[in-house]
Amino acid sequence: MKTDVLIVGSGCSGLYCAMNLPRDKQILIITKSDLESNDSFLAQGGMCVLKSKEDYQSYFEDTLKAGHYENDKKSVEIMIKNSPDVLADLISYGADFQKDRAGNLIYTKEGAHTHPRIVYHEDVTGREITSTLLHKVKELDNVTFLEYTTLVDLICENNCCYGGVVRTKDGKIQSIEADHTVLATGGIGGLYKHSTNFKHLTGDSLAIALKHGIELEHVDYIQIHPTTLYSDKPEDRSFLISESVRGEGAKLYDKNGHRFVDELLPRDLLTQKIHEQMEKDGTDYVWEDLRTIPEEELKNHFPNIIEHCKQMGYDVFKECIPVVPAQHYFMGGIKVNHESHTSMEHLYAVGETACNGVHGRNRLASNSLLESLVFAKRAAGEIANCKVHLYHEPIDIDKEAYIDLENKYRELVLTEIERQSHKYVRSSNIGA
Repeated sequence: MKTDVLIVGSGCSGLYCAMNLPRDKQILIITKSDLESNDSFLAQGGMCVLKSKEDYQSYFEDTLKAGHYENDKKSVEIMIKNSPDVLADLISYGADFQKDRAGNLIYTKEGAHTHPRIVYHEDVTGREITSTLLHKVKELDNVTFLEYTTLVDLICENNCCYGGVVRTKDGKIQSIEADHTVLATGGIGGLYKHSTNFKHLTGDSLAIALKHGIELEHVDYIQIHPTTLYSDKPEDRSFLISESVRGEGAKLYDKNGHRFVDELLPRDLLTQKIHEQMEKDGTDYVWEDLRTIPEEELKNHFPNIIEHCKQMGYDVFKECIPVVPAQHYFMGGIKVNHESHTSMEHLYAVGETACNGVHGRNRLASNSLLESLVFAKRAAGEIANCKVHLYHEPIDIDKEAYIDLENKYRELVLTEIERQSHKYVRSSNIGA
């Protein structure tokens, strides 16, 4: 197979990249599962946006403070200043964000934010954005999708990428030649016992990068979300209780019903406090009280959370729910520049699998969707300006090399994370 641009992943970053590429380029989007089984669809809280020039410095400082001042400041500047354009694009595509009766956008506030600056759609903002993008990309004549198709390797020579090797739905191994390849493969939650991510997101692109000497950065910077609904079934994907719930006033209690922490601390610090309280109480969870939120606000803003808790046997209007920290987000990844270009020619990485340094050591709530979209658009811009057409001699694929590859890649990524890990990462069920 041959295409102009190969995009690996059908989340918001891969789709938005496709939307911003020239219509005369043939684009092939492959995805490891079905088109909707990606973490972009799961994002609940919302998307940060610069709502006024007066909020710029505060937003910039909030992002750096949450990231322990290890952020790439230029990346942060690019993300914030481009947020209004991204929001305008999404609205023009048909994405629906909460508005007041006069038709003005409503902004909510989450942990570690100084001011409300987050646009949202109920508690399923990721689904609203990503489904809107998917609908628009499906309308493009120059885009082809392949579901249940896994990238297993890159075609590369002399530090130049010529496409990828994939395993198709029927188990066949074949090559796809491309002038440009964009890795949008998502996070690493499948490596964890407890994670809000889909189980099939196991950091494949990181393993492939390690195999070919492509630069990685901060692979030990892994965010644990402080509040997911507790389940005694470890095979369940952890259900997120959004940051917005605490932003709207939900409280956290110990086993005796006493409040023990400032609920709006940055995620890593709040996670630490919850773990300390669980150890002190000898429990597997703490309690979160949503009854502190006005009932109408709770119904209008968090219907999905209410319904899921109900299915699990909890009435959030009458009782607290048990919550526990779980792996949620990957701040590190394949090192990229401000145009999302990796250290290999004609290879880009966007979304959660990429690391442009915008998040530092800890992501500020609701910056993930925005960061993914901003830098996906920048990747598309650079690809659009490149007129080079690549040719590589047909490769003879050694199909035996890709037997049991998932386990090999899993171990490769786990080993690299453990090699660089900080203490707080090792205590979070990795590889369990």
